[in-house]
Amino acid sequence: MNHHGAGRLSEMWRGLGYLLGSLFTAAVAVLALPVFALPVAARTWATWHRRRADRLLGSPRSGPVRVGPWRVLGWLGACLVISLAFGVVVVLCAGNALTTAVTVPLWWALPAGTRAGGFGAGVPLTGWGTALTLGTAQAVAFAALTYWLVPPLARLHARICVALLSPSAAERLARRVETLTETRAGAMDAHGAELRRIERDLHDGTQARLVAIAMRLGVARELLAEDPRLVARLLEEAHESTEEAMTELRAVIRTIYPPILADRGLAGALTALAARAAIDTTLDVGGLGEAGGSVGSGDAGAIPAAVEAVAYFTVAEALTNAAKHSRAARSAVRVARDGDRLSIEVTDDGVGGADETLGTGIAGIRHRVLALDGTVRLHSPGGGPTTITVSLPCGS
Repeated sequence: MNHHGAGRLSEMWRGLGYLLGSLFTAAVAVLALPVFALPVAARTWATWHRRRADRLLGSPRSGPVRVGPWRVLGWLGACLVISLAFGVVVVLCAGNALTTAVTVPLWWALPAGTRAGGFGAGVPLTGWGTALTLGTAQAVAFAALTYWLVPPLARLHARICVALLSPSAAERLARRVETLTETRAGAMDAHGAELRRIERDLHDGTQARLVAIAMRLGVARELLAEDPRLVARLLEEAHESTEEAMTELRAVIRTIYPPILADRGLAGALTALAARAAIDTTLDVGGLGEAGGSVGSGDAGAIPAAVEAVAYFTVAEALTNAAKHSRAARSAVRVARDGDRLSIEVTDDGVGGADETLGTGIAGIRHRVLALDGTVRLHSPGGGPTTITVSLPCGS
């Protein structure tokens, strides 16, 4: 069997399992209808079905269903109808193919008048002639019908499920406004906390050192003619303190906006970041410019400084996570501009199982990205690999 045939056969088996499972869950739902009067139960049931449909269609796993309760009840009614209808068709096709294949070679041991197939269908088996010709033809026909009919029926069922449980344009807009409101408030709180941290670092660190330097220089000026050796020592200490103050000041500035972004642009900054990474990192920056600011080649256009900073910190945090938590040996970073979006993808070959609730830095990435109306997707199954995909708006 060639690759296409094997793929089609696998698709048929997956579709068969999906539709038979839907038929079973529809029967369960009919028996448990009063339970679904509880919105939580109905929404949980809908979320499970939506994820089954996503798996069949090969779509990324979606979160909990967030449509209104009437939409969930509408889906439940439609799901019962199509699950029962499609399930009956599948049972008739696959069931007849299976029972025909069993009854044809055993017709002689069965009661007189037995037909090839089940459910009252099929040709009567009166001898080896009818068994080997009409019976075999019937088995092949039902098997072929199952082979060709089940995959599209399963996909249609899954698409209907996804469509009914996906938020409408108005609901998506309302959710987006709600998310932006929350992230903007969080960004303002984080901004205030960051300003207080910067003020504290400057006051307790750099400013204190500058005051000490000024005092040493003042004493040195007073003693310039009286004690040259003491003046030399004071000047040496002032020089050392100046170097330390500059180091601290650079560290503070780096947490606000990495200077390398201003010097080499996003592509150059990411190149340096990949070179300094603790694990082997390959970098693909698409058409972004290598140096000299934020303008990429071709029609990539300028990337806002805020987007550059978020992209830089996203890659830095993802590579740190890969080295510290994922126990990865290699990682790959891809950054590309597509119209008015900047996409970032970081993949590592670690153990997977990343959970942003455990403080691995992913929550920080999500917070930064959502504050700019971006999106974050995390795919990290147990055993790996881990992929973080970020999309940021960066103007037209």
